[in-house]
Amino acid sequence: MTATDGSVATAATADPRFAAARQVADAVLLEGYVLYPYRASAAKNRLRWQFGVLVPPAWGPAHGEHACQRTEVLMEPKGDATLALELRFLHAQRRTVQRALDGGGFAEVDELHLADRVLVPWDEGTEEHVELTVPVAELTGDGVTVPFTRPARDDIETVVGDDGRAAGRLVRRTEEIEGVLRLRAVELDGAYRVFRLTAVVENTSPWTPGAGAAAGSDAVVAADREAALPRSLVAAHLLLGLDSGSFLSMTDPPEWAREAVAACENLHTWPVLAGEAGRADVVLSSPIILEDHPAIAPESAGAMYDATEIDEILALRTAALTDQEKREARGTDARAAAVIDLADSLPPEVLERLHGAVRSLREVTGPDGREQITEIPDEEAVFRPDTPWWDPAGADTADPARDRITVDGAPVGPGSRVLLRPGPRRTDAQDLFLHGRAALVEAVLHDVDGGVHLAVTVEDDPGADIRREQGRFLYFQPDEVTLLEDA
Repeated sequence: MTATDGSVATAATADPRFAAARQVADAVLLEGYVLYPYRASAAKNRLRWQFGVLVPPAWGPAHGEHACQRTEVLMEPKGDATLALELRFLHAQRRTVQRALDGGGFAEVDELHLADRVLVPWDEGTEEHVELTVPVAELTGDGVTVPFTRPARDDIETVVGDDGRAAGRLVRRTEEIEGVLRLRAVELDGAYRVFRLTAVVENTSPWTPGAGAAAGSDAVVAADREAALPRSLVAAHLLLGLDSGSFLSMTDPPEWAREAVAACENLHTWPVLAGEAGRADVVLSSPIILEDHPAIAPESAGAMYDATEIDEILALRTAALTDQEKREARGTDARAAAVIDLADSLPPEVLERLHGAVRSLREVTGPDGREQITEIPDEEAVFRPDTPWWDPAGADTADPARDRITVDGAPVGPGSRVLLRPGPRRTDAQDLFLHGRAALVEAVLHDVDGGVHLAVTVEDDPGADIRREQGRFLYFQPDEVTLLEDA
């Protein structure tokens, strides 16, 4: 067994099998790290580190947070297979800002204004790695236990002003972290050589929260979490790789393995097949839910630290920030500064590429746009109605502008006044607020399944004329309206 618990994974130690999965793993590592508008003063950046936070055991259970995560997957190793593992997480370091005093020395301040940025206190995240390579045979029995430590340290960075003199300094304090990684493999009974691999990552730091008469108050709880975070494993996740053999999908396993997969216990993590599509030798165990073989959109120009957002929207909004807002963002974090520079430098052709893509069409047409259909369906298998409802030559042509339907024995069509009575079966909660309101029917629409929908505008709606001009209506079914008597 070989293990490395250094804070930086070098090209020599990083497993090449992880290369294709690392881009997604990086997105997991930094998901929500700093959010638009990328300033420390923004409300959404006040509460940090929401995903995969493994806190000291003395803090977690009493406050709904966790000190460990457990991954269980099934694997089919071949021969003398070797397992490569990489634990990745962020180590929060607390940064304070000090201003240089005229008479010498430094004083802590809330802001330090420079020409291009405004420096503020902030918790930075430094990447940490624990790497392990072990034969699968050594994982049986009691398995393998690997403790690791990240020592406390202090760093000071001098900040130079436009005049070349020291304007202040950044003081970074990193607290000690202690943890342990436990691995164990158990061969399952059955016709196939299948192992259940269990990987447990645990924060074992001995730190305890502050005590006192007001220990239960919200202020103290918040302060204790702030103290716990620098001693936590943030965004913790695992990369697992086999040099010979494969893992089974935990979301879409073969039929014979479904019962064994259902028996696996995954706590605070979600393992999926990773790397190139079609391969099964790498697993990413993530604190956020992913699908097998997740991938970063090829249109993405760079990390914006919010993978649940749309890059185009983030890029345009970020570029539209004021100069002062950009100075604050640049002073918040180096990664935030990189986002600002990226948004300001995106050429038009890249922005146009961010506008959207239809992934599903590639299965039919391929990346080059050429058709890839290899089998022509049987003539009898293709449904061809003699008189489609959309055929202008049909005798029963739909005409939303003139069509009428019968509601409670009376004709209802464009121009009819109705009372809206949406039922509880409706899934749109907004419609329930319109119960009892009078509305004007604008059109009668028929869908391909034979359903009928009434397009309406609500009376006394100041935007009704705009909705009518743009064709943006509210839609109700005939049993959700009653005809008003004065109609």
